[in-house]
Amino acid sequence: MERKNSGLASSKKKSPKKNAGNPGKLPSREQILEFISSNPRHNSKRDIAKAFSVSGNDRAELKSLLRDLINEGLIERRGKRLAEPGNLPPVTVIDIIARDRDGGLLAKPANWNEPEFGKPPLIEISRKKSSKAKLAGIGNRVLARLEPKHGQKGVYTASIIKLLERKSGEVIGIVRITDNGQVRLVPTAKRQDELEIPKAMLGDAKDGDLVTAEQLKSSRHGLKQARVTKVVGSLSSEKAVSLIALHANGIPHIFPQEVLQEAAAAKPVTQGKREDWRDVPLLTIDPADAKDHDDAIYAKPDPDVAGGYIAYVAIADVSAYVLPGSPMDREALLRGNSVYFPDRVVPMLPERISNNLCSLREHEDRPALAVRMVFDAEGRKTKHTFHRILMRSAAKLSYQQAQTAVDGEPDEKTQPLLKTVLTPLWEAYRYLSRGRQNRQPLDLDLPERKIILNDAGEVDRVYVPDRLDAHRLVEEFMIQANVCAAETLERKKQKLIYRAHDAPSLEKLERLREFLGSLNMSLARPGNLRPMHFNQILSKVRGTENEELVNQVVLRSQSQAEYTADNIGHFGLQLTRYAHFTSPIRRYADLIVHRALVGSLGLGEGAITPAEEARLEEIAAEISLTERRAMQAERETIDRLIAAHLVERIGDQFSGRINGVTRAGLFVTLNDTGADGFVPISLLSDEYFIFDENRHALVGEQTGSTYQLGQNVEVRLAEAAPVSGALRFEMLSEGTEGKSLPRSRNTNKKPHNRRPKLPKRRRKR
Repeated sequence: MERKNSGLASSKKKSPKKNAGNPGKLPSREQILEFISSNPRHNSKRDIAKAFSVSGNDRAELKSLLRDLINEGLIERRGKRLAEPGNLPPVTVIDIIARDRDGGLLAKPANWNEPEFGKPPLIEISRKKSSKAKLAGIGNRVLARLEPKHGQKGVYTASIIKLLERKSGEVIGIVRITDNGQVRLVPTAKRQDELEIPKAMLGDAKDGDLVTAEQLKSSRHGLKQARVTKVVGSLSSEKAVSLIALHANGIPHIFPQEVLQEAAAAKPVTQGKREDWRDVPLLTIDPADAKDHDDAIYAKPDPDVAGGYIAYVAIADVSAYVLPGSPMDREALLRGNSVYFPDRVVPMLPERISNNLCSLREHEDRPALAVRMVFDAEGRKTKHTFHRILMRSAAKLSYQQAQTAVDGEPDEKTQPLLKTVLTPLWEAYRYLSRGRQNRQPLDLDLPERKIILNDAGEVDRVYVPDRLDAHRLVEEFMIQANVCAAETLERKKQKLIYRAHDAPSLEKLERLREFLGSLNMSLARPGNLRPMHFNQILSKVRGTENEELVNQVVLRSQSQAEYTADNIGHFGLQLTRYAHFTSPIRRYADLIVHRALVGSLGLGEGAITPAEEARLEEIAAEISLTERRAMQAERETIDRLIAAHLVERIGDQFSGRINGVTRAGLFVTLNDTGADGFVPISLLSDEYFIFDENRHALVGEQTGSTYQLGQNVEVRLAEAAPVSGALRFEMLSEGTEGKSLPRSRNTNKKPHNRRPKLPKRRRKR
């Protein structure tokens, strides 16, 4: 691609035509917009100030001018960068949709808001030969690096970084052979119809096998047909439910032989030049069923500061075993993170590394990267230092075990630790909590359910674990350590991957403001908005009938946290710099931060390499995607387990709460199991319902009968599909009284009360 004369395509800044070299004179709005458009990679506030020689007090005026442009919707903030609305970021996810007349691949952004931004831009896949480009085809979703095409506004050239999803013609499902010999494919996706498999295209697949299949083109009536391409496994095998999620989401779960060989050859790290911390009584506090332990903590009063405390956080030194570019490193980046299912864990690293050599086992020598933090009596951190150490965990405790001991009922293991280790830890936490209270991070109350399986791998019970001070203590120590990592690397001018959480978008805030207005509540304007303002709203509804509703709507107004090479801060935690450092056994982002610390502080082998530094933006995008992939797979597995648990209870009545409202119907979460199911709008009543997006409600056109997010309802289970995890309910509760909403007031123009098309499913045999 020719870039020599292209201000759009070049990664270098394009100089402004006017105002350069005129200190004290602000650029015009038009000049700023032109500069942002011409410099997609270097257009932060600092870049603009430097390009137009804005300094001193004029920087405040420039900041105000940029804020006005953002509020007017002429530009938008993307981390530190500014961009025209609708312009694409340098690294993004795209869908390949067609070929041009010369056979080249064309794509569009995967998440494009056409009503807001209009027709999506054209993306041409680079014709440069690469293995990834050769594997890509129509129907693939890919992660790509984009460059605006010179002289053609709204056109980009894409270089493929990573293939994300298989082609759209491929289906994953379970083979079912009926009594009369017909072969069906029951898809694992919730919104996909059942397919027919001709016997000649069944291959070696048998009844109950999980397979991949290729959908065939056909003009015949009836079910569409498919051909089996691969047998993945059998539903009768152990851990079959999570196997579906692994394969459906493309999650690697079998380590290559060279990775296992490298892990097997690894030898325990000796002290060498490491500091000897084996006499420091560091504790691991984890869930009772945890198999690997990557963090340990300790605290003691500061002898030099009245009311002050010194806190220690030691983290497993994975960088000592997983070196950049090694087979284990390549596989860890491919996985991005460990994935946790009720019936198994798919680790990022081989077991010999994850729960042996790196795991901070009780009374065993282990290498670690540690941070020593000093806090004053107000819970403010005054200084910190990092150390590469050899440690020996004094004890392995569960959250419940530690909490019970501090509450006055120690057992044989915690009794000797109570006065010297546990009590100082809790006292230090009380001081650290003062700093947290001053910071006022976002405080949503959304309990998470946990599934317990029996020996047969089926759901035994579902419960909500108690939220203990022990959980909060460990969480606060980890947050402080993560902040220290980011601060140290910034001070050393070392590139890193941040854990970032942007402020809510203006569009989401406006919807939230309109919703709160319906409850006679207000929200601060965007320029002054902080998590404390959300907390004030949440405190007002605590203990009221609207508590669950408001918590859900506030949650949905928030941006999604992600990994990025640009620091935009963490809005939810109310922190200006934040990096994941505390879980390198299960998160690749933390391993990168460890390597950056090792290199910038001169702590020995395992430092970040120049090649890694050059790819941080790509790595951040990749691991953000693997994190979302893991979350989806975990959620799908829980859905399938719960659906299998409820399949024998079709026709039973359940209590639940509406947790989603769409034009097509309602999503309801059951109170006892946390299972989510769908109520089609056609099964509410014979009345015509209108979707009120601002109120998150369906409202009857004639009577005003209302079904709203957060509302308690009674439903009957009509269908359960274990293969896809889908549940369908019938509504038994009447809607609440409300004001009728004529169709003319519906802003979405296409409300409907038609019966949605439901996938054909069979009951579990």
